[in-house]
Amino acid sequence: MRKTLLLVSVCLLSAICLFAGGNSENTQSVQGDTEGRVLVAYFSWAENNDGNFGVDAVSTSSLTRPGNVEDLASFITSMIDSDIFSIQVEEPYPANWDDCLARANEERRHGEHPALVSSVGNIEDYDIIFLVYPNWWYDIPMALYTFFEENDLSGKQVYLFCSHGTGGLARSVDQIREALPDSLISENVFDINEHQAHGSFSVVRDWLTELGFHPEGN
Repeated sequence: MRKTLLLVSVCLLSAICLFAGGNSENTQSVQGDTEGRVLVAYFSWAENNDGNFGVDAVSTSSLTRPGNVEDLASFITSMIDSDIFSIQVEEPYPANWDDCLARANEERRHGEHPALVSSVGNIEDYDIIFLVYPNWWYDIPMALYTFFEENDLSGKQVYLFCSHGTGGLARSVDQIREALPDSLISENVFDINEHQAHGSFSVVRDWLTELGFHPEGN
């Protein structure tokens, strides 16, 4: 009887240790690393359009600087010590909604990765990357793929930050994971509706705190 009870106790203790170990590992993947030099890279339609605003374009805050995404990126840089990089294409997208959608679909259909105006140049100096982007018609902007190709993010901690309309994150997180299989992508993804972006400073601060950073500012 004693041997039976001892065996049961050992099995129970092993199961508890296994569960605790698994939970600890998951917590680390959610929080990620917060030590090292930080780069905030973002793609904003407001900095990537041709300026030919139509009636439908004037009403959207995504098209006039600072756009939703630029605002969100600047919130991060104002709260933690970091550098910022704007991902800009050589050929700007149409400011007209329908025309921009048509080009985005064309690029996606043919797997086109548009050329960028500039590059980071010293990506190896950074340990942590905040990637701030819009839901680009239920996808990520193809310019992000160009950024991934030109910058080796292997082994770097990556935090995702998405501004969107009714489409939410769509498949953007999965698409980025597929494009960056060797990066450490946090499970704690920040997403916010585009209409709430400009007033989300405190929400961003809380998220950074949750990640383990020590944000400054009110």
